Amino acid sequence: MYFQYSEEETNYLKARDPVLGELIERIGPVRREVDPDLFSSVVHHIVGQQVSTKAQATIWARLRELLGTVDAAHVLALSPDDLQSVGMTFRKVNYIREFARRVDTGEFNLAGVAELPDEEAIAALNALPGIGRWTAEMILLFCLQRPDVLAFDDLAIQRGLRMTYHHRRITRKLFEKYRRRYSPYGSVASLYLWAIAGGAIPGMRDYMTKTDKRGGSSTRKA
Repeated sequence: MYFQYSEEETNYLKARDPVLGELIERIGPVRREVDPDLFSSVVHHIVGQQVSTKAQATIWARLRELLGTVDAAHVLALSPDDLQSVGMTFRKVNYIREFARRVDTGEFNLAGVAELPDEEAIAALNALPGIGRWTAEMILLFCLQRPDVLAFDDLAIQRGLRMTYHHRRITRKLFEKYRRRYSPYGSVASLYLWAIAGGAIPGMRDYMTKTDKRGGSSTRKA
């Protein structure tokens, strides 16, 4: 299953932002897989934190095979050692088991959180051990398919913005300008900015300078 959008969203972005609109036209449709199961999505994102995409795919495949069904009951039926055997750190195992415990006891209401407005859903997810704001935003986009997610703490989004608009740095103020411009279809803008950052259009470059890189960034994948 892929993130669902149509010409309504892309036509809106093209009208609001001709620069991004031209790139959308050149790239064409972007497909990104989603996982509509909230429990599975949270676990998947914890697995993927601070590891390569390849490592995430390997560990996730092992975990799904081990569990059979990715839900709270199956997680809690296994020992921490069993879960760690797929290649996760014990810290991630503890995050996943605590999440499963909260779902099992009703402390975390999966169906209820899925119905919350964006910021309330982010806050609820953010309250889980191991889930930062960036991870919560990715869950909103790639699980709940919320239409207006654009994450400041995403390094590839910032890279895509720099490449598209020839900026050296993306400050919070500058980011908010683009977020407002793309709203209410920030999620589709995110798909295209990720594609741009990933080299979808040959010849585009990142305008960040060596000086800016040495200055570091407060953003992180967590």
